[in-house]
Amino acid sequence: MPVCFRYIKPVADVAITSIVWVYYIFSYLVFFSLCYFGAFLFSRNREISFQRVNHFYYRSFFFFVRTIVPGLEFRIQDEIFSIRSSVIVCNHLSYLDPILLISLFKKHKTIVKNTFFKLPIFGWVLKTAGYLPATASGALTPLMIEHMDNLQGYLSSGGNLFVFPEGTRSRNGKLGQFNEGAFKIAKRCNAPIKVLSIRNTNIFFPPGKFLFNTCIENTIELRLIGSIEPNYQSRGFSISDLKGEVWSLLNNSLNS
Repeated sequence: MPVCFRYIKPVADVAITSIVWVYYIFSYLVFFSLCYFGAFLFSRNREISFQRVNHFYYRSFFFFVRTIVPGLEFRIQDEIFSIRSSVIVCNHLSYLDPILLISLFKKHKTIVKNTFFKLPIFGWVLKTAGYLPATASGALTPLMIEHMDNLQGYLSSGGNLFVFPEGTRSRNGKLGQFNEGAFKIAKRCNAPIKVLSIRNTNIFFPPGKFLFNTCIENTIELRLIGSIEPNYQSRGFSISDLKGEVWSLLNNSLNS
């Protein structure tokens, strides 16, 4: 590494991170807050409208990131954009993963940690957009029951639910053990499962770090590596076997 680059890169990381976070907060509070407010007042379906606003907000965010961060590229497989009426499962490397998927699908839901629902404004947006809490507890129990009751119809109408079955970000890049929640939901809704593989978001925004890792060559990749349509009514069907099949598929892809 050239000596000059060794000193310039930390400064660039701080500067670019500051600019990106200012854009993230400013655009949310000043511009997109008006979109949420308008959708809340005038939309016939607030849930779908909020999902679309979220989609365009994060789409603009990643457009800005691609524009301002040197050396960063995105490679999204074309087939991903046409996914509909599915439970999407994906490995989890960075906080960027869920918002990247939101930026790809106008009609979407996901599972969010309960603590985020308690945040002012942001929690209200999550609830109105129809996102599901990670666990049904306390005041969030009625919300979980309501969304689960309506989820099959939502998926049938073309919406997607995406889930990170590891439940948390990988700290070493390796695939962790899966929870069964995503697969139980897929069975309940009789939905196909689309398996996505994501790479290198952890290089750009590592877990436990505040600064973005800029000024290096890095390509964030998202690929559709499998489409599974289980026979949920089969006598031999097993949630555990389905979970193992998806884990093996994704693990083999990440290690290839």
